Amino acid sequence: MAFDSGSAAFAPWEDPGQKPLISFKSVTKRFGNFTAIDNLTLDIFEKEFFALLGPSGCGKTTLMRMLAGFEAPSEGTIMLDGQDIGPIPPNKRAVNMMFQSYALFPHLSVADNIAFGLKRSDMPKSEIAGRVEEMLSLVQLSQFASRRPHQISGGQRQRVALARSLAKAPKLLLLDEPLGALDKKLRQETQFELMDIQEKTGTTFVIVTHDQEEAMTVASRIAVVNHGKLVQVAPPDRIYEAPNSIYVADFIGDVNIIKGLAKPESDNRYAIQWCENHAPIIGTSQHAFASDDICHFAIRPEKVSITRDRPTDRTNTMQGKVLEIAYLGNISTYHVELPTGQVIKAQQANNRRISRRSFTWHDSVWLSFTDTAGVLLSQ
Repeated sequence: MAFDSGSAAFAPWEDPGQKPLISFKSVTKRFGNFTAIDNLTLDIFEKEFFALLGPSGCGKTTLMRMLAGFEAPSEGTIMLDGQDIGPIPPNKRAVNMMFQSYALFPHLSVADNIAFGLKRSDMPKSEIAGRVEEMLSLVQLSQFASRRPHQISGGQRQRVALARSLAKAPKLLLLDEPLGALDKKLRQETQFELMDIQEKTGTTFVIVTHDQEEAMTVASRIAVVNHGKLVQVAPPDRIYEAPNSIYVADFIGDVNIIKGLAKPESDNRYAIQWCENHAPIIGTSQHAFASDDICHFAIRPEKVSITRDRPTDRTNTMQGKVLEIAYLGNISTYHVELPTGQVIKAQQANNRRISRRSFTWHDSVWLSFTDTAGVLLSQ
């Protein structure tokens, strides 16, 4: 995770004295009768690796295009380093954008692709070659300087596009699905390269992606966007462990969601009546629920234990039958059908080299979890 957002060393969003680099202030964007961005307010800080995450059509690309200057807000203002950038044309903004297609010039060498924007800038010609070499070194492509784009791999082309985007030292770099064209293994490797480059340069990165795993890996904070609104903005660990809504819990990772009625017990502890003639689920919540409020208990599959015998040391236990098994190498996911018909997913690590499954289809098993393993959500 870029800059280790979980540490006190880098969390400017928690410091009231810190001024944001980017501020969306009550921004709305309409295309005819369609509202793409709906009264959105958001701050992004210097040196962040910030992710805009959401499904196709949620508005995240529109946000990026407004930052780049390709679209103008219908209402509200966008500030960059204290300046309203609305009237500033795209080529005059201290912003650069890297597209998914990379948009490299096929007839130019790697070095000339990186130098292209510098030759049209105010940089003295005598300094351009040194800057190009600096960028080649940053992305570890010095030995490929004279090659054409078709003579290097997809991952290397991605790094050339990144070097070209960073060459003019923008305050802000926008990345539009930058790894979408790479295969999964190369994409994972490149994510860490991106994080390393972002940390070395200190440039603020804003990435648009629909890939939850990618956002969780690279970002200091994630903004989950849906229908033009911010649903939750938080570091990845908070988004995953403490989602603020059913939408976020369901969108990020895998989750079990059980609907019930909240029965306050003591302090933050609740009994959740989820099915008649079944023991209530005991859970905790930082948000208050009144007696008989509708609630949703969300718990990740890796926090649900699966055993042959009923455990005696867990607050919550429920019996069921193995319906499906998904073997994913490092883990197995068991889909367990409860007597109510509801299916709960539990995960178990395969920590032996050749793992014999503990359970198979139609086995009777017990699921269990602690009272703090899940979160209680109202919506």
